[in-house]
Amino acid sequence: MAWSRELRRVHGRLREALRVTREAVADGEPAEPATRELLLFCHGFCTALSAHHEGEDRELFPAIAEQFPELRETLRYLRQDHSMIEHLLSGLQAAVTRAAPPKELNRHLEGVAAIMESHFRYEERQLLVVLETLALDANPDVVLGPL
Repeated sequence: MAWSRELRRVHGRLREALRVTREAVADGEPAEPATRELLLFCHGFCTALSAHHEGEDRELFPAIAEQFPELRETLRYLRQDHSMIEHLLSGLQAAVTRAAPPKELNRHLEGVAAIMESHFRYEERQLLVVLETLALDANPDVVLGPL
């Protein structure tokens, strides 16, 4: 199994989950509180993205650091991104929990989308080549999240 292919697959599914979530927000009325469907989309997206980054931090990045020590600084930057994204997700989840209007939810989603896409592109540029040969005997759902 090529971990590069798995990473691309998960990133694609997370991008799609974000797109669906943003569409659900856009479909809401300007002053209408979040619907149950929107709550589900936001919760599912936030949970999936968090699980993806937790798996990378716990499983993938230590394996890369061991086999490719020259990438330790890159991995440190990626972990910092994970922390920043988690902070943004917490803000989104708080807004969803208090039934913020779609306009506010969209602002949160725009912030998450911008950082997430920048992070994914950087991660793919820096790691896809080494992921082609990474020796890691693990379940992709544990390493990259269950998407």
